[in-house]
Amino acid sequence: MSDVVGIPGTRIRSFVERIEQIENEIKELNEAKKEVFSEAKGEGFDVKILKEIIKLRRQDQDERDEHESLLDVYMRAMDEAGPAPVAEAA
Repeated sequence: MSDVVGIPGTRIRSFVERIEQIENEIKELNEAKKEVFSEAKGEGFDVKILKEIIKLRRQDQDERDEHESLLDVYMRAMDEAGPAPVAEAA
């Protein structure tokens, strides 16, 4: 009895093995990415800034413009509100 309750085991195995292979490839790519960031850091580059650049490059121009606009609006609103009151120690 090769098919238990009509479930094609060979097809399931094929999917599982393909997914496992992809997961291994992702792991290898993530390791390679870490190495590149480590190399950049070793040459004096700020990794946080590089990651921010990558994040911005993923966005289209409209998304970037909206993000920058909202950031500017929020920063100005905070500036207009004045300094936050300092909580008194109990």
